[in-house]
Amino acid sequence: MSPRWTCVLLLLLASTLLPGCSLSAAKIRRADAIVAAQTDHRIDCDNPGTACAEPSPLLDAASAAIAASTAQAPVHVVTLLNDSEPAMVARINLIRAAKHSIDIQIYIWDQDDAGQLILDELVRAARRGVKVRVLADQLFSFNDSVWLTRLARAHENLQIRLYNPTFHKSETSPLEFAAGIVCCFYKFNQRMHNKILLVDNSIGITGGRNYQDRYFDWDNDFDYVDRDVMVGGPAAQAMGETFERFWAHKRSVPLTHLRDIYRLLVDGTPSPWREPVYLHPQRVARVQEEADDPDWLDEYLVAPTLRTTAPVEFFSDLPAKTDQPRERAAREFTANVMRMVGSAKQEVVLQTPYLVMSKRARKIFDRLQKQDAPPRIVVSTNSLASTDAFAVYAMSYKHRKRYLKEYGFEIYELKPRALGPAQDNAWASSDDGPDDDTASDARPTGGKPASKRRYVGVEARTLLGRGGKRNRPAPLLSAGRRFGLHAKSIVVDDRFAMVGSHNFDPRSDHYNTEAGVIVYDAAFAQQLRTAIMRETEPENAWVIGPRQRSIPLLSDLSAAIGDISAALPLFDFWPYRYATSYQLKQGCTPMRPSDPNFFSCYEAVGDFPEVASPPKLIYTRLLTAFGAGANGIL
Repeated sequence: MSPRWTCVLLLLLASTLLPGCSLSAAKIRRADAIVAAQTDHRIDCDNPGTACAEPSPLLDAASAAIAASTAQAPVHVVTLLNDSEPAMVARINLIRAAKHSIDIQIYIWDQDDAGQLILDELVRAARRGVKVRVLADQLFSFNDSVWLTRLARAHENLQIRLYNPTFHKSETSPLEFAAGIVCCFYKFNQRMHNKILLVDNSIGITGGRNYQDRYFDWDNDFDYVDRDVMVGGPAAQAMGETFERFWAHKRSVPLTHLRDIYRLLVDGTPSPWREPVYLHPQRVARVQEEADDPDWLDEYLVAPTLRTTAPVEFFSDLPAKTDQPRERAAREFTANVMRMVGSAKQEVVLQTPYLVMSKRARKIFDRLQKQDAPPRIVVSTNSLASTDAFAVYAMSYKHRKRYLKEYGFEIYELKPRALGPAQDNAWASSDDGPDDDTASDARPTGGKPASKRRYVGVEARTLLGRGGKRNRPAPLLSAGRRFGLHAKSIVVDDRFAMVGSHNFDPRSDHYNTEAGVIVYDAAFAQQLRTAIMRETEPENAWVIGPRQRSIPLLSDLSAAIGDISAALPLFDFWPYRYATSYQLKQGCTPMRPSDPNFFSCYEAVGDFPEVASPPKLIYTRLLTAFGAGANGIL
């Protein structure tokens, strides 16, 4: 079929889907009545005052911080969740400890082990008498109307809403996805990217992780290096205020208002929520046990926690950002991220999966570089071999010279087989783990007993194909488990730091709503800086540096043509770029690309090391050449 007829068909499909998209008030009332009649109302707990909550040192510490806080002198407990296993265990422990409420805001929720485990824990909490609310962005969450219909009736204490559903449905088929782009691209392109888990309005987790195996190192093929922060105290209460605004927003749609859910409720036979059947049950059982193990919790979650009287602030863009993306008041979190970077004096350490600078970000870095003593700018990001968003990487690749020369960036691109994450997650990613009677003897690469292992554990997809099964990463020259960067964090001057959902790209600036925590504590900033800098070490990342000019005249001519090509609005066709990837030579000491001895200790390994797929390389080159117009939505 020709492209012309494809467009015509998509327009016809869009025109048929748009009229009468929403359910009538009468149908909504009917759906609500069915759910009310079929929903489970039983409460398993005989002590409604406590909801039979399990003890939690995490929630206790948060409650103590709130009790010690005053309006003038707030107190917080803050825990950096670099490691994937503690990040999962913390969530389970807090859900089990909830006495009153659990609120979750999320971008991706899958039906794999991680997604089913958290949902099952939430259903159990609802049955204890806890009020549970889940707000998930519709486009990349659940995508199974049968499953959601079952959840709608799982328990009266469990409520689920979907944000900005396409054509008022819970599922979006590939054809509807395309039709949404054709008929209503602006609305379709605006997503809720916030990630929050809040318990009893006292302690919350926010950051980069979604509910999918690869965010917790449970995908044995491709996992994300990610990060969250757990905060107890007044900043967690601010999370609650933000959640309420999103929950009440017109784009947050109850399940009974969706057309496909309505059909199943009216026509289908009631089916109760069933306990999940896990693909790797022993792995799931391990984190469930750790969530109730006081010694494990103390070592991996309580001991690393900081109690601080320094300012800790939770920020979120408002839901109105998606209605009025140019209104400054709606971009609260984005504005704070920009301000903290713009205030740098000595150093900015930035970790982002996607290095595509918005116009505002370019102005900030341009101003910083023009200072008499420009701050050092360290950027940890993905390589083409580690990313699952090659369209976004192509734009980063296009602007390498600007980043290196005009803004003074030191860019470190994650290797897909990075040794640090591979060693740290060797145990966590095993299919099931050894039997209990051999666990104490199993010693992964890190050298600690398996039962006392540290598990160190990047997303935001665009509509051009980020993430998951919609856009597979490039095939590699080597075999084995791959890692991709997904953490979004910034440290400024070793004084304050941010952990959140904000990718440093135009989508996060202008389209997606984002959230995160800024901590003005030097000890926390140092913890985070150490974690980010670890990913820039030679065994974990390639260094991006200027290409050596081996043939003076030809090299100079190539560089001049490259500059002209990069300046063209659409046709950046020259294949020989200003910069390339470098690997540290054996016996050398790591050094910055600005060091005069850099080329004596680093060898060039090509623009796209480890990538084996000619089509991916061709696509990347083509997007670099012709994709400038898409820069604003990447």
